[in-house]
Amino acid sequence: MDLKKRLHILKRKYKYKKMAPAFNALHTFLYLPDETTHNGTHIKAADDLKRTMNIVIMAMVPCLLFGMFNAGYQHYIALGEIEAVSGGFFSSEFWTLDNFLVGLVKILPLVIVSYGVGLAIEFLFAVIKKHEVEEGYLVTGMLVPLIVPVDIPLWMLAVAVAFGVVIGKEVFGGTGMNILNPALTIRAFLFFAYPTWMSGDKVWVHGAVERDQAIAAGQNLDAISGETILGSLAQGKEAGYEVMDMFLGFIPGSVGETSTLLIILGGLFLIFTKIGSWRIMLSSVVGAIIMGLIFNQVTASGLITESSKFYGLMNAPFWEHLIIGGFAFGTVFMATDPVTASQTNKGKWIYGFLVGFISIMIRVFNPAYPEGVMLAILLMNVFAPTIDHYVVQGNVKKRMKRLKVKTA
Repeated sequence: MDLKKRLHILKRKYKYKKMAPAFNALHTFLYLPDETTHNGTHIKAADDLKRTMNIVIMAMVPCLLFGMFNAGYQHYIALGEIEAVSGGFFSSEFWTLDNFLVGLVKILPLVIVSYGVGLAIEFLFAVIKKHEVEEGYLVTGMLVPLIVPVDIPLWMLAVAVAFGVVIGKEVFGGTGMNILNPALTIRAFLFFAYPTWMSGDKVWVHGAVERDQAIAAGQNLDAISGETILGSLAQGKEAGYEVMDMFLGFIPGSVGETSTLLIILGGLFLIFTKIGSWRIMLSSVVGAIIMGLIFNQVTASGLITESSKFYGLMNAPFWEHLIIGGFAFGTVFMATDPVTASQTNKGKWIYGFLVGFISIMIRVFNPAYPEGVMLAILLMNVFAPTIDHYVVQGNVKKRMKRLKVKTA
Protein backbone atom coordinates (compact mmCIF):
# COMPACT_ATOMS: atom_id res chain seq x y z
CA MET A 1 0.00 0.00 0.00
CA ASP A 2 1.51 3.33 -1.04
CA LEU A 3 1.90 6.26 1.30
CA LYS A 4 -0.92 8.22 -0.32
CA LYS A 5 -3.48 5.48 0.37
CA ARG A 6 -2.29 5.02 3.95
CA LEU A 7 -2.64 8.76 4.62
CA HIS A 8 -6.13 8.69 3.13
CA ILE A 9 -7.18 5.81 5.43
CA LEU A 10 -5.71 7.52 8.50
CA LYS A 11 -7.48 10.75 7.60
CA ARG A 12 -10.83 8.96 7.32
CA LYS A 13 -10.20 7.08 10.56
CA TYR A 14 -9.47 10.21 12.61
CA LYS A 15 -11.76 12.62 10.79
CA TYR A 16 -14.45 12.53 13.46
CA LYS A 17 -12.22 11.73 16.43
CA LYS A 18 -12.53 15.27 17.78
CA MET A 19 -16.29 14.69 18.07
CA ALA A 20 -15.74 11.70 20.37
CA PRO A 21 -16.77 13.59 23.57
CA ALA A 22 -20.14 14.48 22.04
CA PHE A 23 -20.73 10.92 20.80
CA ASN A 24 -19.71 9.42 24.15
CA ALA A 25 -22.05 11.81 25.98
CA LEU A 26 -25.03 10.70 23.89
CA HIS A 27 -24.05 7.05 24.23
CA THR A 28 -23.69 7.36 28.01
CA PHE A 29 -27.02 9.19 28.27
CA LEU A 30 -28.84 6.41 26.42
CA TYR A 31 -26.91 3.49 27.92
CA LEU A 32 -24.82 2.67 30.96
CA PRO A 33 -21.15 3.75 30.84
CA ASP A 34 -19.01 1.01 29.32
CA GLU A 35 -15.96 1.92 31.43
CA THR A 36 -15.25 -0.37 34.35
CA THR A 37 -12.41 -0.44 36.82
CA HIS A 38 -10.48 -3.72 36.69
CA ASN A 39 -8.14 -3.25 39.63
CA GLY A 40 -7.29 -0.92 42.47
CA THR A 41 -10.87 -0.07 43.47
CA HIS A 42 -11.26 1.68 46.81
CA ILE A 43 -15.01 2.27 46.97
CA LYS A 44 -17.69 0.17 45.32
CA ALA A 45 -21.04 1.91 44.83
CA ALA A 46 -24.00 1.66 42.45
CA ASP A 47 -24.38 5.41 42.02
CA ASP A 48 -22.62 7.65 39.50
CA LEU A 49 -23.03 11.27 38.43
CA LYS A 50 -25.79 10.47 35.94
CA ARG A 51 -27.84 8.57 38.54
CA THR A 52 -27.34 11.38 41.05
CA MET A 53 -28.55 14.00 38.58
CA ASN A 54 -31.53 11.85 37.60
CA ILE A 55 -32.59 11.52 41.25
CA VAL A 56 -32.57 15.30 41.67
CA ILE A 57 -34.61 15.69 38.48
CA MET A 58 -37.12 13.13 39.77
CA ALA A 59 -37.50 15.22 42.94
CA MET A 60 -38.33 18.29 40.83
CA VAL A 61 -40.78 16.65 38.40
CA PRO A 62 -43.81 17.07 40.74
CA CYS A 63 -43.02 20.80 41.02
CA LEU A 64 -42.80 21.02 37.22
CA LEU A 65 -46.14 19.27 36.65
CA PHE A 66 -47.87 21.30 39.35
CA GLY A 67 -46.40 24.46 37.84
CA MET A 68 -48.01 23.63 34.51
CA PHE A 69 -51.46 23.28 36.08
CA ASN A 70 -50.93 26.40 38.19
CA ALA A 71 -49.84 28.49 35.18
CA GLY A 72 -53.15 27.78 33.45
CA TYR A 73 -55.10 28.20 36.67
CA GLN A 74 -53.57 31.62 37.42
CA HIS A 75 -54.14 32.68 33.82
CA TYR A 76 -57.86 31.94 33.90
CA ILE A 77 -58.27 33.35 37.42
CA ALA A 78 -56.67 36.65 36.36
CA LEU A 79 -58.95 36.87 33.33
CA GLY A 80 -61.97 36.29 35.55
CA GLU A 81 -63.03 33.20 33.60
CA ILE A 82 -62.95 30.88 36.64
CA GLU A 83 -63.27 31.27 40.40
CA ALA A 84 -60.64 30.34 42.97
CA VAL A 85 -60.67 26.63 43.75
CA SER A 86 -61.88 25.12 46.98
CA GLY A 87 -60.68 21.78 48.26
CA GLY A 88 -56.98 22.21 47.54
CA PHE A 89 -55.32 19.30 45.80
CA PHE A 90 -58.61 17.44 45.60
CA SER A 91 -60.40 20.13 43.57
CA SER A 92 -61.44 19.04 40.10
CA GLU A 93 -61.51 22.72 39.08
CA PHE A 94 -57.72 22.91 39.34
CA TRP A 95 -56.70 19.64 37.72
CA THR A 96 -58.30 20.40 34.37
CA LEU A 97 -56.98 19.72 30.89
CA ASP A 98 -57.36 23.39 29.95
CA ASN A 99 -55.15 24.51 32.82
CA PHE A 100 -52.54 21.89 31.98
CA LEU A 101 -52.47 22.69 28.26
CA VAL A 102 -51.94 26.40 28.92
CA GLY A 103 -49.06 25.57 31.24
CA LEU A 104 -47.64 22.96 28.88
CA VAL A 105 -47.59 25.36 25.92
CA LYS A 106 -45.81 28.03 27.98
CA ILE A 107 -43.43 25.94 30.10
CA LEU A 108 -42.33 23.16 27.73
CA PRO A 109 -40.56 25.66 25.42
CA LEU A 110 -38.70 27.02 28.48
CA VAL A 111 -37.46 23.50 29.24
CA ILE A 112 -36.47 22.88 25.61
CA VAL A 113 -34.55 26.17 25.32
CA SER A 114 -32.85 25.64 28.67
CA TYR A 115 -31.62 22.15 27.80
CA GLY A 116 -30.98 22.88 24.13
CA VAL A 117 -28.78 25.95 24.62
CA GLY A 118 -27.08 24.69 27.77
CA LEU A 119 -26.19 21.25 26.44
CA ALA A 120 -25.05 22.68 23.09
CA ILE A 121 -22.55 24.87 24.93
CA GLU A 122 -21.48 21.96 27.13
CA PHE A 123 -20.86 19.80 24.03
CA LEU A 124 -18.99 22.64 22.32
CA PHE A 125 -16.62 23.13 25.25
CA ALA A 126 -16.11 19.37 25.56
CA VAL A 127 -15.07 19.14 21.91
CA ILE A 128 -12.80 22.20 22.12
CA LYS A 129 -11.15 21.15 25.38
CA LYS A 130 -11.14 17.45 24.42
CA HIS A 131 -12.74 16.15 27.60
CA GLU A 132 -15.86 14.10 28.28
CA VAL A 133 -19.23 15.81 28.72
CA GLU A 134 -20.34 15.74 32.36
CA GLU A 135 -23.97 15.27 33.37
CA GLY A 136 -24.00 18.25 35.74
CA TYR A 137 -26.16 20.40 33.46
CA LEU A 138 -29.01 17.88 33.59
CA VAL A 139 -30.12 19.40 36.90
CA THR A 140 -29.34 23.00 35.94
CA GLY A 141 -31.39 22.60 32.78
CA MET A 142 -34.42 21.60 34.86
CA LEU A 143 -33.86 24.21 37.58
CA VAL A 144 -33.82 27.17 35.20
CA PRO A 145 -37.41 26.83 33.84
CA LEU A 146 -38.69 26.38 37.40
CA ILE A 147 -37.23 29.64 38.76
CA VAL A 148 -38.29 32.07 36.00
CA PRO A 149 -41.63 33.75 35.18
CA VAL A 150 -43.80 31.77 32.83
CA ASP A 151 -43.96 34.48 30.14
CA ILE A 152 -40.26 35.32 29.89
CA PRO A 153 -39.22 35.63 26.20
CA LEU A 154 -37.34 32.59 24.97
CA TRP A 155 -34.51 34.63 23.47
CA MET A 156 -33.85 36.23 26.88
CA LEU A 157 -33.72 32.80 28.45
CA ALA A 158 -31.33 31.57 25.76
CA VAL A 159 -28.97 34.54 26.30
CA ALA A 160 -29.06 34.05 30.07
CA VAL A 161 -28.40 30.30 29.82
CA ALA A 162 -25.44 30.93 27.54
CA PHE A 163 -24.06 33.49 30.00
CA GLY A 164 -24.63 31.26 33.02
CA VAL A 165 -23.03 28.16 31.50
CA VAL A 166 -20.00 29.97 30.08
CA ILE A 167 -19.30 32.54 32.82
CA GLY A 168 -20.73 30.68 35.79
CA LYS A 169 -19.35 27.24 34.98
CA GLU A 170 -17.10 26.60 31.99
CA VAL A 171 -14.59 29.37 32.72
CA PHE A 172 -13.92 27.65 36.05
CA GLY A 173 -13.27 24.30 34.40
CA GLY A 174 -16.72 22.73 34.08
CA THR A 175 -18.76 20.49 36.37
CA GLY A 176 -17.37 20.26 39.87
CA MET A 177 -15.09 23.29 39.50
CA ASN A 178 -17.59 26.19 39.55
CA ILE A 179 -17.88 28.35 42.66
CA LEU A 180 -21.35 29.73 41.84
CA ASN A 181 -24.56 27.80 41.30
CA PRO A 182 -25.11 27.95 37.49
CA ALA A 183 -28.92 28.12 37.72
CA LEU A 184 -28.77 31.05 40.15
CA THR A 185 -26.14 32.73 37.99
CA ILE A 186 -28.60 32.52 35.10
CA ARG A 187 -31.42 33.97 37.20
CA ALA A 188 -29.21 36.75 38.53
CA PHE A 189 -28.24 37.67 34.96
CA LEU A 190 -31.91 37.79 33.96
CA PHE A 191 -32.84 39.95 36.94
CA PHE A 192 -30.12 42.55 36.42
CA ALA A 193 -30.15 42.51 32.60
CA TYR A 194 -33.93 42.40 32.09
CA PRO A 195 -35.47 43.61 35.39
CA THR A 196 -38.88 44.48 33.92
CA TRP A 197 -39.36 40.83 32.94
CA MET A 198 -38.28 39.49 36.33
CA SER A 199 -40.16 41.70 38.80
CA GLY A 200 -43.42 43.56 39.23
CA ASP A 201 -47.02 42.40 39.40
CA LYS A 202 -47.54 41.41 35.75
CA VAL A 203 -44.79 38.94 34.91
CA TRP A 204 -46.02 36.04 37.04
CA VAL A 205 -49.28 35.36 35.19
CA HIS A 206 -49.39 34.20 31.57
CA GLY A 207 -50.79 36.86 29.24
CA ALA A 208 -50.67 39.74 31.71
CA VAL A 209 -48.07 41.82 29.86
CA GLU A 210 -49.69 41.41 26.43
CA ARG A 211 -53.12 42.18 27.86
CA ASP A 212 -51.93 45.37 29.54
CA GLN A 213 -50.31 46.45 26.26
CA ALA A 214 -53.66 45.96 24.53
CA ILE A 215 -55.37 48.03 27.24
CA ALA A 216 -52.80 50.79 26.80
CA ALA A 217 -53.57 50.72 23.06
CA GLY A 218 -57.21 51.53 23.83
CA GLN A 219 -58.85 48.12 23.78
CA ASN A 220 -61.66 47.61 26.29
CA LEU A 221 -60.24 44.74 28.36
CA ASP A 222 -60.01 43.97 32.06
CA ALA A 223 -56.58 44.49 33.58
CA ILE A 224 -54.77 41.50 35.05
CA SER A 225 -53.33 41.63 38.54
CA GLY A 226 -50.86 38.85 39.18
CA GLU A 227 -48.93 40.30 42.05
CA THR A 228 -47.08 37.84 44.26
CA ILE A 229 -47.48 37.73 48.04
CA LEU A 230 -43.98 39.13 48.51
CA GLY A 231 -44.81 42.03 46.21
CA SER A 232 -47.99 42.79 48.12
CA LEU A 233 -46.31 42.65 51.53
CA ALA A 234 -43.43 44.81 50.29
CA GLN A 235 -45.97 47.51 49.41
CA GLY A 236 -47.65 47.31 52.80
CA LYS A 237 -50.69 45.41 51.53
CA GLU A 238 -52.28 42.23 52.88
CA ALA A 239 -51.09 38.89 51.54
CA GLY A 240 -54.50 38.27 49.97
CA TYR A 241 -54.31 34.46 50.15
CA GLU A 242 -55.19 31.83 52.70
CA VAL A 243 -52.32 30.10 54.48
CA MET A 244 -53.26 26.74 52.97
CA ASP A 245 -53.22 28.24 49.46
CA MET A 246 -49.70 29.56 50.13
CA PHE A 247 -48.56 26.18 51.41
CA LEU A 248 -50.13 24.11 48.63
CA GLY A 249 -49.10 26.52 45.88
CA PHE A 250 -52.30 28.04 44.46
CA ILE A 251 -50.61 31.45 44.15
CA PRO A 252 -48.75 33.42 41.45
CA GLY A 253 -45.00 33.00 41.28
CA SER A 254 -42.16 31.34 39.41
CA VAL A 255 -43.06 28.10 37.67
CA GLY A 256 -41.84 25.60 40.29
CA GLU A 257 -41.52 27.68 43.46
CA THR A 258 -45.12 28.02 44.62
CA SER A 259 -45.96 24.64 46.17
CA THR A 260 -44.12 24.34 49.49
CA LEU A 261 -45.71 20.93 50.07
CA LEU A 262 -44.22 19.42 46.90
CA ILE A 263 -40.88 21.07 47.61
CA ILE A 264 -40.82 19.50 51.08
CA LEU A 265 -41.63 16.10 49.61
CA GLY A 266 -38.83 16.57 47.08
CA GLY A 267 -36.47 17.54 49.90
CA LEU A 268 -37.38 14.45 51.91
CA PHE A 269 -36.74 12.33 48.82
CA LEU A 270 -33.28 13.89 48.40
CA ILE A 271 -32.51 13.31 52.07
CA PHE A 272 -33.70 9.70 51.88
CA THR A 273 -31.50 9.05 48.85
CA LYS A 274 -28.59 10.87 50.57
CA ILE A 275 -28.27 13.33 47.70
CA GLY A 276 -29.33 16.49 49.55
CA SER A 277 -27.85 17.65 52.86
CA TRP A 278 -30.40 17.73 55.68
CA ARG A 279 -27.98 19.86 57.69
CA ILE A 280 -28.11 22.67 55.12
CA MET A 281 -31.90 22.44 54.76
CA LEU A 282 -32.55 22.43 58.51
CA SER A 283 -30.04 25.17 59.35
CA SER A 284 -31.43 27.38 56.56
CA VAL A 285 -34.91 27.09 58.05
CA VAL A 286 -33.54 27.86 61.53
CA GLY A 287 -31.69 30.91 60.21
CA ALA A 288 -34.81 32.21 58.45
CA ILE A 289 -36.97 31.66 61.54
CA ILE A 290 -34.52 33.52 63.80
CA MET A 291 -34.30 36.47 61.40
CA GLY A 292 -38.09 36.50 61.08
CA LEU A 293 -38.52 36.48 64.88
CA ILE A 294 -36.08 39.37 65.22
CA PHE A 295 -38.08 41.44 62.74
CA ASN A 296 -41.36 40.53 64.46
CA GLN A 297 -39.93 41.73 67.76
CA VAL A 298 -38.81 45.01 66.15
CA THR A 299 -42.31 45.75 64.85
CA ALA A 300 -43.92 44.64 68.12
CA SER A 301 -41.70 47.05 70.07
CA GLY A 302 -42.85 49.99 67.96
CA LEU A 303 -39.41 50.83 66.57
CA ILE A 304 -40.81 50.47 63.05
CA THR A 305 -44.19 52.05 62.33
CA GLU A 306 -46.71 51.15 59.66
CA SER A 307 -45.62 54.15 57.62
CA SER A 308 -42.20 52.58 57.07
CA LYS A 309 -41.56 50.91 53.73
CA PHE A 310 -40.06 47.97 55.62
CA TYR A 311 -43.10 47.36 57.81
CA GLY A 312 -45.09 45.03 55.54
CA LEU A 313 -42.51 42.26 55.20
CA MET A 314 -41.01 42.92 58.64
CA ASN A 315 -44.39 42.46 60.31
CA ALA A 316 -45.22 39.25 58.42
CA PRO A 317 -45.30 36.25 60.81
CA PHE A 318 -41.89 34.57 60.91
CA TRP A 319 -43.29 31.24 59.72
CA GLU A 320 -44.93 32.89 56.72
CA HIS A 321 -41.52 33.64 55.23
CA LEU A 322 -40.94 29.91 54.87
CA ILE A 323 -43.92 29.28 52.59
CA ILE A 324 -43.89 32.33 50.33
CA GLY A 325 -41.49 33.27 47.56
CA GLY A 326 -38.64 31.05 46.51
CA PHE A 327 -37.17 30.38 49.94
CA ALA A 328 -38.26 26.74 50.19
CA PHE A 329 -37.24 25.91 46.61
CA GLY A 330 -33.87 27.62 46.96
CA THR A 331 -33.15 25.92 50.27
CA VAL A 332 -33.96 22.41 49.02
CA PHE A 333 -32.69 22.39 45.45
CA MET A 334 -30.01 25.09 45.19
CA ALA A 335 -28.47 25.78 48.59
CA THR A 336 -27.71 22.04 48.83
CA ASP A 337 -25.72 21.95 45.57
CA PRO A 338 -22.78 19.68 46.55
CA VAL A 339 -20.35 21.62 44.35
CA THR A 340 -20.97 25.17 45.57
CA ALA A 341 -22.05 24.49 49.17
CA SER A 342 -19.82 23.82 52.17
CA GLN A 343 -18.36 20.32 52.31
CA THR A 344 -17.65 19.85 56.03
CA ASN A 345 -20.48 18.92 58.40
CA LYS A 346 -19.89 21.88 60.70
CA GLY A 347 -19.48 24.12 57.68
CA LYS A 348 -22.87 22.99 56.35
CA TRP A 349 -24.56 24.14 59.57
CA ILE A 350 -22.90 27.56 59.34
CA TYR A 351 -23.46 27.86 55.59
CA GLY A 352 -27.14 26.90 55.77
CA PHE A 353 -27.86 29.14 58.76
CA LEU A 354 -26.39 32.18 56.99
CA VAL A 355 -28.34 31.39 53.80
CA GLY A 356 -31.63 31.48 55.70
CA PHE A 357 -30.66 34.44 57.89
CA ILE A 358 -29.46 36.61 54.99
CA SER A 359 -32.39 35.59 52.73
CA ILE A 360 -34.94 37.14 55.07
CA MET A 361 -32.72 40.14 55.74
CA ILE A 362 -32.47 40.96 52.01
CA ARG A 363 -36.18 40.24 51.56
CA VAL A 364 -37.12 42.83 54.19
CA PHE A 365 -34.53 45.55 53.61
CA ASN A 366 -34.86 45.59 49.82
CA PRO A 367 -38.58 46.02 49.08
CA ALA A 368 -37.77 46.53 45.40
CA TYR A 369 -36.41 42.98 45.38
CA PRO A 370 -38.13 41.06 48.17
CA GLU A 371 -36.94 37.67 46.89
CA GLY A 372 -33.55 37.51 48.62
CA VAL A 373 -32.82 33.79 48.61
CA MET A 374 -31.04 33.97 45.23
CA LEU A 375 -28.57 36.62 46.35
CA ALA A 376 -28.11 34.95 49.73
CA ILE A 377 -27.16 31.61 48.17
CA LEU A 378 -24.82 33.22 45.63
CA LEU A 379 -23.15 35.18 48.42
CA MET A 380 -22.67 32.07 50.54
CA ASN A 381 -21.39 30.15 47.49
CA VAL A 382 -18.48 32.58 47.47
CA PHE A 383 -17.82 32.16 51.20
CA ALA A 384 -18.34 28.37 51.38
CA PRO A 385 -14.63 27.55 50.76
CA THR A 386 -13.64 30.06 53.45
CA ILE A 387 -16.05 28.48 55.93
CA ASP A 388 -14.66 25.03 55.22
CA HIS A 389 -11.09 26.32 55.50
CA TYR A 390 -11.61 27.66 59.02
CA VAL A 391 -13.55 24.55 60.06
CA VAL A 392 -10.65 22.35 58.93
CA GLN A 393 -8.09 24.63 60.59
CA GLY A 394 -10.11 24.54 63.81
CA ASN A 395 -10.12 20.75 63.76
CA VAL A 396 -6.37 20.68 63.13
CA LYS A 397 -5.74 22.97 66.12
CA LYS A 398 -7.92 20.81 68.38
CA ARG A 399 -6.03 17.67 67.35
CA MET A 400 -2.69 19.38 67.88
CA LYS A 401 -3.78 20.39 71.39
CA ARG A 402 -4.84 16.82 72.18
CA LEU A 403 -1.53 15.53 70.84
CA LYS A 404 0.40 17.97 73.04
CA VAL A 405 -1.59 16.88 76.11
CA LYS A 406 -0.86 13.21 75.42
CA THR A 407 2.85 13.76 74.88
CA ALA A 408 3.23 16.07 77.90
